[in-house]
Amino acid sequence: MNFKVGAVLYLPRVTFDLKLFDAHLHIIDDRFPLVANDGYLPPKFSCDDYLDRLKDYQLLGGAVVSGSFQAFDQSYLLNALEILGPSYVGVTQLPETVTDQALIELNDLGVRALRFNLKRGGSGSVNHLDSMARRVYEVVAWHVELYIDSSELEDYYPILVSLPSVSIDHLGLSKTGFGTVIKLAEKGVRVKATGFGRVDFDVRTALCDINSANPNSLMFGTDLPSTRSPRPYTDDDLALIIDTLGEAQAARVLYENAIAFYNLTALRLGPEDGNPSGN
Repeated sequence: MNFKVGAVLYLPRVTFDLKLFDAHLHIIDDRFPLVANDGYLPPKFSCDDYLDRLKDYQLLGGAVVSGSFQAFDQSYLLNALEILGPSYVGVTQLPETVTDQALIELNDLGVRALRFNLKRGGSGSVNHLDSMARRVYEVVAWHVELYIDSSELEDYYPILVSLPSVSIDHLGLSKTGFGTVIKLAEKGVRVKATGFGRVDFDVRTALCDINSANPNSLMFGTDLPSTRSPRPYTDDDLALIIDTLGEAQAARVLYENAIAFYNLTALRLGPEDGNPSGN
């Protein structure tokens, strides 16, 4: 259990006993194209940097997510997936002009989802969200991932509940509109338990509310290297999930839900199958 000294909440030490699938991470490799977003270019964060940061974790795999500053570049992502191995998948950004053949080729190389970055741009237009979400699902069985402030979700609710498969980043970010996040979770939309330093509400309460709405919804991610976040990821974020939900339900959030969502259940996710983390 956690305990308080004065106004400070202390969480139990992270023991790294539970397996993890990191459903949201970024690799930033300046050997490949980067596009300044509102004047921002992120510092380098290589595959080696990522694996070193999580060397004490029992990593099963993860999802490498394209950022606004990577726009439609696929070269960095395919390189990262080759280095990290088959237990890692890609979440990419693509224009509506992408061909079916290109989708199939990306799928063969480990990409499993299409991202719409409505918060910072760099992705396809929201005007193509409905048609692209249905198309990628039909052609390669991908889902779509949204980086969106929950204050804007109500406008998109009718579209989102009609789509084949959807997830929302960073718990929706805002207290305003969080009720729509809950309604979407009830309808089967997945919500990433990521970016705790980005939100303006109590994370513990949010985790409980989403988990109660749908125990299959929440998916843990480190959001490393936490670009532009007011507070980057810490091990205490992992401890908070375990302490809030208990180990049995935390296991669903930390790896089971994401492995099912990214369709990795057929993989034996361990070092013998190409996971370079060795954990």
